[in-house]
Order: sequence, then structure tokens, then C-alpha cells
Amino acid sequence: MQLRRAGAIIVATLAVVSAVYAFQRPFRKYPTVEGYDNFPIPRDFQEPGEWTFGRLMYPPVAPRNGGVEFFASWKEGGTNWTMDYPRSDRHLSAAIRRLTRIHARGAEEPTDLDDGDVFNRPWLYGVEVGHWDLTDSQAATMREFLLRGGFFMCDDFHGTVEWSFFEASMHKVFPDRPIVEIESGNPIFHTLYDLDQRYQVPGEQYIETGQIWEKDGKQPHWRAIYDDRGRIMVAMCFNMDLGDSWEHADNPEYAERFSALGIRIGINYVVYSMTH
Repeated sequence: MQLRRAGAIIVATLAVVSAVYAFQRPFRKYPTVEGYDNFPIPRDFQEPGEWTFGRLMYPPVAPRNGGVEFFASWKEGGTNWTMDYPRSDRHLSAAIRRLTRIHARGAEEPTDLDDGDVFNRPWLYGVEVGHWDLTDSQAATMREFLLRGGFFMCDDFHGTVEWSFFEASMHKVFPDRPIVEIESGNPIFHTLYDLDQRYQVPGEQYIETGQIWEKDGKQPHWRAIYDDRGRIMVAMCFNMDLGDSWEHADNPEYAERFSALGIRIGINYVVYSMTH
């Protein structure tokens, strides 16, 4: 009797495991804006982990010159959401593995709000969100994802014009929740590293120009949207480019102090998202 019962349990367990693997999406690498098409794929790209870098795929705002056709294929990559991808994603993932006890998968997971896979990605990152244009359906999915306990970090948008585009889509997600500055005492700045002393993190242009800001975005802002319990759901790094600080962490021409802060902020946000 016991052997039969044990056998039944094994069969049931194998069935569940097989079903899970059957529904896992195959890893896919997308064409990028910056041409990282031959960037080596980590060995553990198919292994499950405690945390995976979820990169938001999104439709961009149509260009003013009318070249809408170029943007019709955003689901195939090559548009704003692929900026710094996959180099920044994998550098942050490596930092999390090295500097924390979180078992982070080495490869990222591009995530499309249209197919529901976002609910398998409790931490989501959006780059260049000053160029996004979420549909009503995508905004509704994002809202559900966040209210279920998901966390969205967005970065690399600068100045008043890009803020207005970002805000337009974010207002679709949460028309009734304010965007506020995060106070330095908030746990998100103290989960692993104490980050009271923060400064503006520039993009790659700093290497050539020495200029930290872009557009008219001279002042860095760490902003957020909170849920009803006081948990940060959306964390915005505005007038900064943490993605470049991760991407160029191994570039001797990019100042180490920027990558040092950018990585620490990223790690704090990941740990916060897993503990709050």
C-alpha cells in the first residue's frame, strides 16, 4: 500500500513538474538599439532562480516625423525598450549574485504586458520610459501586476518633455495615485546599503562630454508611487541613467563612482521588492 501511494505521489509530482516546464517560454534574444547582438548568453540562461531581471517591452511614442512604420515592430526588439540590453541586465544580475545571497539567474527575461507573463516577473525594469506609450490594456495589466505585489523600477528618462510622456502612460496605470519624492529615510535606501548620500548618475555621454545631465534634467529625483499599505510599487530614477552605470561597470572610461552608486541602488531596489 505504501509503495503504491509513494508511486502515485511520484507520478503526480512528475506531472506537475512537466506541466510547469511545458508552459515555460523559450529564452529569446531580441535585436538591440546598441548592437549587442553577439553578447554571450550566460550558461544558466535556462535555470530557474530566486530572481530574474525582468525587462519591460513596450510600444514607443510615434515619432513626430511620421515614421510610424519603424515602431510597428517593437515586439521584435530594436526600439527604445532595448537600450543597454542585454549588457546592463546581465551586469546587474552578476552584481546581485556576487554581493547578496540571492540566487539570481544570469540572463534577463524580456516581458510583454500583452501576454500575461509579467505575473511571473515580480521585479520589472523599464528603460527610456520617457518614450513609452502604453495602451489602455497594457496599463490595466501593469496596474494589476503592481497591486498584486509586483515592483516596477524605471530609469533613463530626462527633462520636462520626457517626464510628460512618462506621466501620461503612468496616469493610465494609476490615475488616482500621486507621484512623490522618496524620503531618504525610506527603507528602500537602507535594505542593504545606506544610501543617504546620493548623487546624479549620468549616461555614457559623460565619457565624451563630462556633462552629467541630459536635456533640461539637471536635478536628480528618486520618486515613487505607493500602495495603500505604504509599500513602494513604482520607483522612478528620473534625470539619471542607472542602466548605463550597470552597462559600463566594466568600462575603465566610465567613472567608477557612478557605477558604484548605480549598482547599490539597483541592489537595494531588488532586495526591497523581495522583502516589502
